[in-house]
Amino acid sequence: MSGEGDWKDLLRDHPVFSLPKSVSGPSGKGEQALNLSLSSLPDFVNLDPVDDKPTPSGRRQAVAIKDADLIVAVGTEVRITSLGDSKGARSSSEKYYKILHTPNLQFEIHQIALNPSGKLLAVAGAFQVAVIVLPRTGFNKLVTTTVDCKEYDISADADEPQQTLSFVPEKKRNTFDAEDAAEREVASFTFGKGKADWGPLTVYAAMRSGDIYALSPYMPKNASVPSTYVHALECYVAAKQEFLSASTGGDSGASDGLTTVYDYQRKYVNALLKQLPPGTAWPATTRLVPMHPPTTIKNTPARQGPFLLQPSPRNLAGSSGGDATDIVYLSFGDDAAEESEGETERLGLVLLSFQDGKVDLLLDVEKVEARWEMKQKTSNELPMLATYESIDLGIVSTLKSASTSQRGQSLLELVQGNHPVFLADPIHDDTIYVYHAFGVHVLQLEPLLKGLAIALRDTNDEANSDAGSLEATLDKVAQTDVLPILLTFSVEQQSSSPVIGVAVPNDVYLTYSIFILTSAMRMSVFPLNLRSESPYSPEPEHSPSEATPGSLPALSTAPSQPGPSTAPKALLAPPEAPPAYVSLLEEEPFKIPQAIARNTGLPHNPRLSLPNNPAVTKGEFMLTPDTLRYLGTVVEHFSAQIHDVQLAHRAAEARASLQEQEFKRQRAKCAALLESARALGGGEGAQRERLARVQETQRALLARLDRTLQGLMAKASPELSENETKWFEELRRMKAEVVGAGKFDDRALVARAKLLRREVDRLLPYLKELMEKEEIRQKSLVASREALGLSQAFELGKRSTEERTRITLMEAEILRLANVLDVTLGRPPAVQTEGEAKAK
Repeated sequence: MSGEGDWKDLLRDHPVFSLPKSVSGPSGKGEQALNLSLSSLPDFVNLDPVDDKPTPSGRRQAVAIKDADLIVAVGTEVRITSLGDSKGARSSSEKYYKILHTPNLQFEIHQIALNPSGKLLAVAGAFQVAVIVLPRTGFNKLVTTTVDCKEYDISADADEPQQTLSFVPEKKRNTFDAEDAAEREVASFTFGKGKADWGPLTVYAAMRSGDIYALSPYMPKNASVPSTYVHALECYVAAKQEFLSASTGGDSGASDGLTTVYDYQRKYVNALLKQLPPGTAWPATTRLVPMHPPTTIKNTPARQGPFLLQPSPRNLAGSSGGDATDIVYLSFGDDAAEESEGETERLGLVLLSFQDGKVDLLLDVEKVEARWEMKQKTSNELPMLATYESIDLGIVSTLKSASTSQRGQSLLELVQGNHPVFLADPIHDDTIYVYHAFGVHVLQLEPLLKGLAIALRDTNDEANSDAGSLEATLDKVAQTDVLPILLTFSVEQQSSSPVIGVAVPNDVYLTYSIFILTSAMRMSVFPLNLRSESPYSPEPEHSPSEATPGSLPALSTAPSQPGPSTAPKALLAPPEAPPAYVSLLEEEPFKIPQAIARNTGLPHNPRLSLPNNPAVTKGEFMLTPDTLRYLGTVVEHFSAQIHDVQLAHRAAEARASLQEQEFKRQRAKCAALLESARALGGGEGAQRERLARVQETQRALLARLDRTLQGLMAKASPELSENETKWFEELRRMKAEVVGAGKFDDRALVARAKLLRREVDRLLPYLKELMEKEEIRQKSLVASREALGLSQAFELGKRSTEERTRITLMEAEILRLANVLDVTLGRPPAVQTEGEAKAK
């Protein structure tokens, strides 16, 4: 399944995407009730704790992919189907799905999520949460339409472990509180990231008002932690303590608060180190270790925040703002850059989305550290996040361009039912998808991260360490590339079909693609392109983007272009001389025109997945000014793109023609070089003779040099010194002792060793024969032990004692001969056998 159309054709009429009976049944309001419009806006905004309606209100994620199985939440049902079976089906009647039957699941499902192992499925509604144990492989072979699954209710079962994190302080009685309700409601949360700090143990929460808070440390009651991370955290805390002691210089009064915090951190890390099994000491190979949160510190983790956003993020033009909806934390770099060093490893990115389509990109320049509630306040300073840019997804401009309703209400009110949600790409860390009630956008962070890497590494150089150079470098940093890939807002009907689920499978069978599901249960699939993973290293030359931070156009930004690579080296040429060969091509490599570059594989123009129009269904079509205005805008946009593609095509053809000419020139030049080489090869015989004469002359010179050197040494030191004389005498004595004074000297060590070897070779066969006889005798003794009488056993023992005495005398004789010959022998076979038996 490599093509986009294949999956679309297979999933278009699949029964797994049929509407729930509460919508399509006789008592339901139909598909129009699932669309976001001014008439249905109250259903999206007002939530009833008793009766949760099937409208896609709030945060939604109704689709998940486990291997090759597609899981879809429809109303109160959890459906599952195998995409492999759908691929083999020829018609829609052969496509089927199974319902995961759980009796306690009686609420409207808003979100589903798989655990990392793919065995459990978390199911959440507006006010309830449950966990389903997924069936094993082979569920599709069952005859029944339902599959019974185990399930338990986390919110109601007190036996299950629970942990509570509070990001809102308790209200005091009989006190006036001027806080807004949006400041006391958490919209979303995310976990931090890091390699040698408190990032992985930090939880960031975004309030509905847009404030960001953090809690650290946090660890689930049953967690799997890499052993190397615990050792790295230990080194990090130790370095902090050493730096504090060195900076204060013994002034304890100025650092009492930090000293207490670092002492608590040391106790926490020591409790983690005690849970490591033996054999995981540094620098052992990393492995996942099951751990529990330490209980040595009774104080609860302190809430840190709200974060100061410097500078303050800008508001979108024409928008009065909206509530925050989601937050995500991204780490700087990838696995390919784990071994690199520098300040870039400590940089993280925080993305915060709002209802009006604004996405704030924040830089985490000061990592959060673990802190606990204490009686004395350690510091009144608030943590800080640096605001880099505010991204506009174009939702406000799209709604403003549409006409108002007949009741005089503006379509901008629809943003109240919009809840943008982030989804990180499982393969590329620099790709983030944002889906909302009006479509799906993709954020490409690769040019931004590359630019930040160059800026931060330039500041480490001594020549570019001043603030002016850093500011100038940051001005050249490119911005995030924003690309709309799916639009669901209908200008004609003034309604939208919200996106309720996005999944990016990481499976070989499904290929690398993105699955998008709307509230009308229509699935759109886009294939994606794999890119080579490489660390964000600075490039030799960098061309700055024309855009400036903070002003990003929406719905019109093209994908980022590949960065310039190193130019090929020129041919060697003499100094101050023209090059040996001048190419028709430029030194810089050819850049793919922006109009035809598709780095991600996604289309340049967003696809449409609009709500069904009842008028069109009945065969009627009304041509309105809004329709004509929209068609004119689309035609103008496509005409501009066609013109750009034509220009890109001409540039590509000109480049191809130039490369053909250059290839012909290079081929002619190579032929000339070959002819020159053949001409030079005609005098090969004379060159060989000359080389032979040079070698003979060289050998004669070397012999003459040896004679000259020997003469100089004889003149400089005609006689041996006393130490040299003693050394040569010692060498002659050692040679006589080892080799012997003559050919038949039997006192030499070489002759004695040969004699000993012959004697050992003579005795070894006899000893082996005795050992074999003894083994046979032992086996026969064991076999006939029960049948032997007392007299027979006595005779056998007497015979064995005599043989043992003979062996002992023979071993003593061999050892005596070895001592006489000054040769070291190994242990006798009997001793070796006893030693092995004791060892076992």
